[in-house]
Amino acid sequence: MPHLALSTIFYLSLATMLWAGNAIAGRALVGSISPITLNTVRWGLAALMLLPLGWRVMKPGSALWQNKGRFLVLGFLGVGTYNVLLYLALQTSTAINVTLIGASMPIWMLFIGAVFYQVKPTLLQLLGAIVSLAGVTVVLTRGEPASLLSMQVVMGDLFIMLATILWACYSWMISRPGKSTERQWPWAEFLLAQVLIGFMWTMLFEGAEIVTGHGFIELNYWTGALILFVAIGPSLIAYRCWGLGVNGAGPTVAAFFANLIPLFTALLSAAILGDPPQLFHGLAFALIAIGILVSSTRRSIN
Repeated sequence: MPHLALSTIFYLSLATMLWAGNAIAGRALVGSISPITLNTVRWGLAALMLLPLGWRVMKPGSALWQNKGRFLVLGFLGVGTYNVLLYLALQTSTAINVTLIGASMPIWMLFIGAVFYQVKPTLLQLLGAIVSLAGVTVVLTRGEPASLLSMQVVMGDLFIMLATILWACYSWMISRPGKSTERQWPWAEFLLAQVLIGFMWTMLFEGAEIVTGHGFIELNYWTGALILFVAIGPSLIAYRCWGLGVNGAGPTVAAFFANLIPLFTALLSAAILGDPPQLFHGLAFALIAIGILVSSTRRSIN
């Protein structure tokens, strides 16, 4: 029987919905702001909003400095590189390529868990991964899987593949805090520690973008609203929800919820464009839900 609490399902579903919005916003901002600049502004704003709630984590005697090596890695994986690679991927890769490659998350999660954390995947988890990926394929190909044969690999595909692997590593790290007591920290302090260190990594990449002459931003009401959205929804709210969801479900099962991102992306795009959902959306949702259900049975190992 499934053993996911309703709160865990809500957290993971909300996080993936907000990240679907992030992909749409990131694509809409192409040409208005360079990818690394977008990531820098996004996390800079997020840090400012978190500062009044989590500033104590920056005090000299806080637990952050006792675990600074761990948070240097967490900030690099979750904030510093994943989002930079995502926005870079959206510059050259098509939506179908980016989301299909991102849908390989459960496979990488199972692989990393087996190799680095000695958590062997079960047959049900492998079966769930296959069924869930089938659902993603249905929605992205609009019910015509034969269109996969016409896909072409571009640099953006490689960026999103690397981003997916790094995110799998990040998810395993936050689910295995080791000797640190970060699960006892106030949530704002834990998130601010990641955001500030990730922001430092992003600033390094931003410097390279500026030096090479690729950094730019064109601000107006539309771009400002989109940037504010990605700084609040996909950053603060989604990261908080993902952390709660991973702690409740385990990184392997949580990864199956990431397959909801392309489905939510399709539904949100349909709503924005005025194109109502079609039959294949329902089929895809059913397959993804079955994959989550199968992978989260009590016989699964988290």
